[in-house]
Amino acid sequence: MKKRIAFIVDNFPVLSQTFILNQITALIAYGYDVDIYANPSQEMTIHDDVNKYNLLLRTSYFPQPSQHHPVTLCKSLHLLLQGICKSPHVLNQLYRNISALKTNGLPIWFLPYLASPFFTNIFPQNYDIIHCHFGPNGIKGLALKRMGLITGKLITSFHGYDITKYISKYGATVYQQLFAQGDLFLPISKHWQNQLIELGCKQDKIRVHRMGVNCEKFTFTPRQYHHSQPIQILTIARLVEKKGVEYGIRAVAQLASTHPKICYKIIGDGCLKESLQVLIQELNIVDKIELLGWKEQSEIREILNQSQILIAPSITSREGDQEGIPVVLMEAMAMGIPVVSTLHSGIPELVKDGVTGFLVPEKDVEGLSQKIKYLIENPQVWEKIGHAGRKFIEENHNQILLNQELVDIYEKL
Repeated sequence: MKKRIAFIVDNFPVLSQTFILNQITALIAYGYDVDIYANPSQEMTIHDDVNKYNLLLRTSYFPQPSQHHPVTLCKSLHLLLQGICKSPHVLNQLYRNISALKTNGLPIWFLPYLASPFFTNIFPQNYDIIHCHFGPNGIKGLALKRMGLITGKLITSFHGYDITKYISKYGATVYQQLFAQGDLFLPISKHWQNQLIELGCKQDKIRVHRMGVNCEKFTFTPRQYHHSQPIQILTIARLVEKKGVEYGIRAVAQLASTHPKICYKIIGDGCLKESLQVLIQELNIVDKIELLGWKEQSEIREILNQSQILIAPSITSREGDQEGIPVVLMEAMAMGIPVVSTLHSGIPELVKDGVTGFLVPEKDVEGLSQKIKYLIENPQVWEKIGHAGRKFIEENHNQILLNQELVDIYEKL
């Protein structure tokens, strides 16, 4: 009998979280029966694999609260009444477990929103594994278990904002119940493993499980310098503060007058797009920098293939939000592209300074500029750095091996 896996994630599908998509599709290929519980995605473009594996048919969506609290409360009551009509015993089931919601830091009105995808089913929904990506979804998974709506071993993967910005907002004890009752926690770096231990999670419940890339799709090609063509520099990121794109722009601007044959492309979209476009105009480098918006995965690989340097200038946001380890760094290294990034979060576990790329302090425009300048002026080092990066990815961030590791984790839990 096929094992059943429930994934509880944020929004689905989204192009910026291919690491979740890749896990889901790999598990389906392994023969697991996978269901997805998520918030609706607002993105118009979806990854090819979403259609290939009919993932939308596997997805149940949580209704979304309104920005207006009275509307939210009315909708909560409406959802509850719908649930009672479909399953008359649902009220008793939820009432007996209101305390479960309180101890997990979720407001009572949120209960019908959380439970709604399960009202049409005979519950509990029995799964072998409930895999929650990001800590707040682990809290949701635990609440669903305690309300008797879902069963299974509870695994929570921690990535970045869930252990930085979320902690700053809700306090260091927000995961206390999850740590006590969850079965396993999978931080994506040793950096986050140490943070979980500091927050009170038992070390024997933690196992580092890294993100990875498909080394067969992101093939290695030694980077070549073409005298007649501009050097292609690339950033791929959501245009939000923690990605630090502003500092990449400023660093390239410093080089524009002395190194006119450069082209800096930025793939991504987000709330800072307009302000970054204004910055590019103010720095008078419109002819050197392009904001390309989001691209399909196949287009991204093609642009990566044409690039000689990748910049990932990550920073800690004013709200304390941090990255995990950007998967785009892994993709670039797998393809043999020298990378320049920052001493941020778990990035130093991936990029070995001076070996597989270069690292500078956060927000260090001068440092970024100098490392980019070094790579521009010394193209003879590109191939050596590229080979070292590829080797590291093959040994430590190979998606195929990591997916097999995840299967082993499931089977042994």
